[in-house]
Amino acid sequence: MSMTLALRRSIQATPERIATVFYQRRQSFRTFGDRVARLAGVLQSLGMGRGDRVGMLGVNSDRWLEVLMGVWWGGGVLNPVNTRWSVPEIVYSLDDCDTGILVVDDHFLDRVEGIRASAKRPPVFIYAGEGRAPEGMPSLAALIDAATPVEDADRAGEDLACILYTGGTTGFPKGVMHSHWTLWAIGIQRFAQTPMPEGSIALHVAPLFHMGGIGRALVQFIAGETHVLATAFDAREVLQTIERERVTDVLLVPTMLQALITHPEFDCFDLGSLQRMVYGASPIAEPVLERAMALLPGVAFTHSYGMTELGSATSNPPTNHGAEGRASGLSRSAGRANVGVIVKVVDANGTELPRGEVGELIVRGPNLMRGYWNKPEETARVLRDGWLYTGDGARMDEGGHIFIVDRLKDMIVSGGENVYSAEVENVIARHPAVQACAVIAVPHAQWGEAVHAVVVRKPGAQLDDAALHAHCRGAIAGYKCPKSIEFRESLPLSAAGKVLKRELRERHWAGQSRQVS
Repeated sequence: MSMTLALRRSIQATPERIATVFYQRRQSFRTFGDRVARLAGVLQSLGMGRGDRVGMLGVNSDRWLEVLMGVWWGGGVLNPVNTRWSVPEIVYSLDDCDTGILVVDDHFLDRVEGIRASAKRPPVFIYAGEGRAPEGMPSLAALIDAATPVEDADRAGEDLACILYTGGTTGFPKGVMHSHWTLWAIGIQRFAQTPMPEGSIALHVAPLFHMGGIGRALVQFIAGETHVLATAFDAREVLQTIERERVTDVLLVPTMLQALITHPEFDCFDLGSLQRMVYGASPIAEPVLERAMALLPGVAFTHSYGMTELGSATSNPPTNHGAEGRASGLSRSAGRANVGVIVKVVDANGTELPRGEVGELIVRGPNLMRGYWNKPEETARVLRDGWLYTGDGARMDEGGHIFIVDRLKDMIVSGGENVYSAEVENVIARHPAVQACAVIAVPHAQWGEAVHAVVVRKPGAQLDDAALHAHCRGAIAGYKCPKSIEFRESLPLSAAGKVLKRELRERHWAGQSRQVS
């Protein structure tokens, strides 16, 4: 299977159907397909060979989707760059997988010189904005207009399609490799989980560089239906867009959903077109879900549990969100395994545990990543005998429903973004006044979890919150920086000298039914 196959089907079967809506700009599948074929030729002329990496640094837009499909049409591999990263983080990902071309929109032009100055092999930059191209950067629009369409390179199956960078347990991001086959499986599984009738219109507000965002786009391409794109999440704009474009489908992280239903103008918009809402990336607070269902009674809610390494593993369908599901507690589950997926809860030796006992959730299916780019040891730790070890603590009931209860790996999920403690700790430890530190997750009303740093100063050293925050912001993205800092004389240690993070977490999580939010 090839991800371009879905686009070719739409060009053939419904060429005049609207493919993308980006504010006032609309284009049919015929027009979109022609631009994709031209863009593929442009990328090839700039040096993209089969399997070569091309980066996209930009907010959600129709041009983003053109680059997505254009890279694949031309035979390349997409590196979707996290727009919240600092320049050093961006450069690391470009260097790590040797990205030769980087498409940049208006929002990130200020990063170009920093990237050019520090990348091992500065990429060829292409401007994909709405204005005049900066000096020295060719315009994507002009290049496409002058190009000749090329044939689909028809890379498919196990051919590499994209490298999605996620946080690293060793302090460095990991490039998650997905083939055309795994992406196709992810899209088909999501399509099976939330079937869409003809005429479905999806609003993309989750960032497309995330698996959640790109996975939702794949579903829409497979369905051959319309994509509506917003540059970023703004509650009022989302409400306005749903009304204006008669949106039927949307994927939101819980923080977005909460902002939507608590917006003071919520009742001012006609949301009657909305039929399906998928939420995921982090668990949702029950009061938020109950209020959302009360305010949107005609909408079918689905919870999707997954991660970058596998897309979606389980789904909790609309039937579990009704009164009976809430009464039985099934609304709080992550649902059952998706179509074509098997899940198990195992002990430290990999032995399956009896129903109701807590262990590590492991997953098997055609949607699993092909490994981490150039990281065989880390790949071997999570991919074992065909199973992906999620690092999440869970239990399974007699009906096969999964309940996530704890996080076994040292990761924080804040507003749907994954933050690895080791990465933040490495940055904090580089401050000359820091003797020791530990980073943990603490509950947060808006973001679910927040990054909390516990720091021990060197004897006689001066260091306050403001100075440490400034230090962190110079090295990592803002969402990874500590939201709160606690200074201590020492850290609790085990007999083996390891920091006892569970002790640090105890007072923050006391009274909580689970150790994740």
